[in-house]
Amino acid sequence: MAKKSTADLGFEKKIWEAADALRGNMDASEYKHVILGLIFLKYISDKFEERYEVLRKEGEGFEEDRDAYSAENVFFVPADARWNVISDAAHLPEIGTVIDNAMRAIERENKSLKDILPKTFSRAELDKRRLGSVVDLFTNIEMIEHGADKDILGRTYEYCLAQFADQEGKRAGEFYTPSCIVRTLIEVLQPFEGRVYDPCCGSGGMFVQSAAFAKSRAGNIRDLPVYGQESNPTTRKMALMNLAIHGIDGDLGKHNADTFYNDLHPQLKADFILANPPFNLSDWNNGSLDDDKRWKYGLPPSGNANFAWLQHMIFHLAPNGKIGMVLANGSLSSQSGGEGEIRKRIVEDDLVEGIIAMPTQLFYTTGIPVSLWFLNRNKEQKGKTLFVDARDMGTMVTRKLREMTAEDIAKIAATFEAYNAGTLEDVKGYCAVVATEDIGKQDYILTPGRYVGVAPQEDDGEPFDEKMTRLTGELSEMFRRSHELEGEIRIRLETIGFGLKEAEFDD
Repeated sequence: MAKKSTADLGFEKKIWEAADALRGNMDASEYKHVILGLIFLKYISDKFEERYEVLRKEGEGFEEDRDAYSAENVFFVPADARWNVISDAAHLPEIGTVIDNAMRAIERENKSLKDILPKTFSRAELDKRRLGSVVDLFTNIEMIEHGADKDILGRTYEYCLAQFADQEGKRAGEFYTPSCIVRTLIEVLQPFEGRVYDPCCGSGGMFVQSAAFAKSRAGNIRDLPVYGQESNPTTRKMALMNLAIHGIDGDLGKHNADTFYNDLHPQLKADFILANPPFNLSDWNNGSLDDDKRWKYGLPPSGNANFAWLQHMIFHLAPNGKIGMVLANGSLSSQSGGEGEIRKRIVEDDLVEGIIAMPTQLFYTTGIPVSLWFLNRNKEQKGKTLFVDARDMGTMVTRKLREMTAEDIAKIAATFEAYNAGTLEDVKGYCAVVATEDIGKQDYILTPGRYVGVAPQEDDGEPFDEKMTRLTGELSEMFRRSHELEGEIRIRLETIGFGLKEAEFDD
């Protein structure tokens, strides 16, 4: 059995590094489905074997009874698809075919997985020797932590999703929202009980984190039914596997579909809506949606879907429902295409509970800054909106990627908690509670910096005259040094026959 400390010691990273040897010349977008498929196959096999042992010890002969597994939310794995069969074939030339056949057998026995699992392991470009080595790696590790709140495999799946997002760059936005963004939305909304909806669910990260939050509060994930939709068929399959790995019974509709043109949950009224829709999506409406009933606050411009997503979610919101979503910062202040008027009407309807300006470089897909919008049909603080400027938060974890720390997220969540309790005091440069009429005086622009102001600069104790003398002295030294460097550059250029006239250099 795997120990709890395994993951703490970097287990997920070790799995990734070992499995990464399988890739060879494959693109990350192809390799992704190989690794995630193997993780999923190992997961359901371990869960099946765990249940199988319980039934065997009970001695009632129900080991091969499918209902004995489905009753415990465990997938039934037929004999020819169990991990021992795959493990035995690890170093045979036909290992890829054995895995593909196992995937098909599992789909036949579990209708909810029909046409979901990857079946591309037998293709010629996949190195079978390396594939066998990864099978050996998984064989030697028990993926399930018995009795633990989280299983190792679930963490590994999430870790690998993040790694693929890093490798795929811009394409990653189709399936992955950085976990620190998701956790911030979750900690503010606190989805404990009720229907959760994501109209552009990607790989299902919002659902997984919602379930984790409910579990952390001693809740039952069965009290948090999830509904989602995804237009990309491959991404939808990843989401279904992700939900299955985390024991979440979600309704993602019967197929992939465009949320605007084919809403798969037309009657749904959700208690919590969490989403990271595509930023500034253009050409989303060919004109056939102009009279759609979802546009209560105004027809969004066809060149930008930001306010189409926002109004779609408001349409699906229950009477006491809440929304937490990610939008590009342009949505805070844009006046083009009627967006300013739409934003004004939403604010005047007292739906906007809070806005957070986030730091740059949080996303694998883009470096542009984003904001988090929180809407509530039944706000605790009527006629007021909380603005939080979190642009200086977060820590750079790589040269190009920033993450919000657990302390950052806890601070933001506590700020919203105090705001809803009516005890929050404005903090210059960080947060401010603003009345709707005052937002109106700012033309309904929702940029937090406009309301929170600038944090006061700490007095360093140095007298002004002394500071100016010191700074001008430092500037003079910099000028002197720049002239020295200019001379050195001239000499080096002349030695290779590229002498410059004074005017040419100054230009």
